Amino acid sequence: MAGFRSLARQVRDPGCDTALRRYSLRKCLERFAPYGHRATWDHLCRRHRFGPEDRELDPGRLIAALDELEEARAVWLAYEEEFAARRRREKHEGLRGLGALDDWHRRVWGGNGVVRCGDPAVHPSDPLPEVLRRLITALESGPGERCPVCSGPRIEWTGSGDTYEPSLGPVCGDCGVGVPRAVLTSGALARAREERNRSLASAA
Repeated sequence: MAGFRSLARQVRDPGCDTALRRYSLRKCLERFAPYGHRATWDHLCRRHRFGPEDRELDPGRLIAALDELEEARAVWLAYEEEFAARRRREKHEGLRGLGALDDWHRRVWGGNGVVRCGDPAVHPSDPLPEVLRRLITALESGPGERCPVCSGPRIEWTGSGDTYEPSLGPVCGDCGVGVPRAVLTSGALARAREERNRSLASAA
């Protein structure tokens, strides 16, 4: 199975036909897709102005999309390396666990679904590297009241077993990202749950 770097080389290879280069870019998302596979693909298509099913398109657009994806991956992998080194030091000093933050890191290690978007068509429009830098700042700063990506105040508790979002959890009502519980205060989480319960009660 080809790795991310091998697939990236195929995207950049002018000797490959455009359809293969597009396919290789799509396969890169099986290795790194911050919003989830479908939402990250939709994001790249919109930002770099090509259709999700285009077979013949300007290779420059594919390379620009790859550049954005590679930069975001480098940002995230550097953070993971620093996080792992810090945890090793903390374990050596006797601090064994960080609870919810450790659990979350185990689920998203490598960068897939770091800020998963349940609806593939609803996601931030900002460049992926900037989105991940904002998330990392929030992870390193401690819990807050707002979305770490767009600073939106509308944190909603969503998920009902539907196609896109099968599990319950906090989601930004403004930019659509799934917000890690570890970056939200207990008050923000409680308000999101209460609002969901009120909505369910009124619909019953």
